[in-house]
Amino acid sequence: MSLPGPESSLRPRRIGRGAALTVLFATVLVAAAATGSLPYDDGAPPRAARNGPAAGPVPRPGDGAVRDEVVRAAAEAAADGKPVAQAAEEVVSRSGDRWGAVYDRSEYEDFRRALDGSYTGVGLWARRTADGHVEVARVQRGGPAERAGLRPGDRLRAVDGRSVRGRTAAEVVALLRGDGTEGDAARAKAGSAVVLGVQRGPRAWTLTLRRARLAAEAVTVRRVGDAVLIRVSAFTRGSGALVRRAVDRAPDGAGVLLDLRGNGGGLVTEAVTAASAFLDGGLVATYDVHGEEKALYAEPGGDTARPVVALIDGGTMSAAELLTGALKDRGRAVTVGARTFGKGSVQMPSSLPDGSVAELTVGHYRTPAGARVDGRGIAPDVPAPTGAEERARTVLSGLGTGT
Repeated sequence: MSLPGPESSLRPRRIGRGAALTVLFATVLVAAAATGSLPYDDGAPPRAARNGPAAGPVPRPGDGAVRDEVVRAAAEAAADGKPVAQAAEEVVSRSGDRWGAVYDRSEYEDFRRALDGSYTGVGLWARRTADGHVEVARVQRGGPAERAGLRPGDRLRAVDGRSVRGRTAAEVVALLRGDGTEGDAARAKAGSAVVLGVQRGPRAWTLTLRRARLAAEAVTVRRVGDAVLIRVSAFTRGSGALVRRAVDRAPDGAGVLLDLRGNGGGLVTEAVTAASAFLDGGLVATYDVHGEEKALYAEPGGDTARPVVALIDGGTMSAAELLTGALKDRGRAVTVGARTFGKGSVQMPSSLPDGSVAELTVGHYRTPAGARVDGRGIAPDVPAPTGAEERARTVLSGLGTGT
């Protein structure tokens, strides 16, 4: 499974004290969400409980009771001089909100920077191969990995002396970040060192890289025969406009391969803008907040004639699933690949007295046809467990050309 962007363009999240981290890339439903005023949909895998169950009634996610309980517990902890985030985590852990989480001030600030497309890392994309290994999928131009001579296809054997064999791609991401265990945060700063064990064919070696502050390449465009391949690795700010520009600049008659594999989400406003490249207005998705129905609409004027095939897989999450559902339900794209992850819940961030932030589930979004994504994902029109890009090109050729 390809990861959504460079190894650290997604800020990992702790899922347990001292446990390995999972990938995070928050999916914001509205532009103001990062300021805490509106809801967002978080594209991380479920968090594990950080603490044991707390005493008292169990608030249920989605009805507002969890938020009230979190705020009350945080205020009481602050008044008593106790750790605020820990008190909030206890409430979230016993609430049954599998997507709920609490971030300290620095974590949340790091998240906001990530949404702007800035990250700290070595500039490589990683993916898990069919035989269980983790290899370099792509390297960022000018990044530490490229300067060290790493190439796509190089196999990662170890990170800082820890074998990656049997680990998920998300766990390897956490190791590359330096966030594999609690207390490692300082190691993820720009200038910090990470030691990689690498193999290329029969040759194996070790090299040390220095992490750097890099700008994520969220959208890349290249010609593939008569088609244009637009890969969106994450929906950071400005990525939707880049997709629209790529479609506008595509040669007349050229089809589009829209590669959303491994896209862990991002700003939903950007996903809606991307949808607007292929739609002439109309519904993109609906979502609810505490039972109140809301809708997201595409802007008019998109290219509705050019044939489109969307590549998806188990790493296609959140905002990327929202875009997939819109294009599929409205008959605008044929989907090829594997079933998407299934992350379609909506979170609302709440500021706590110590500057930490609790994100809590308040609802779910649905595709234009009313299909619920959360826990289900989106099945491809054309399953392709292997050779998805080649299959997608074949499908695209059968759709004809745009006029």
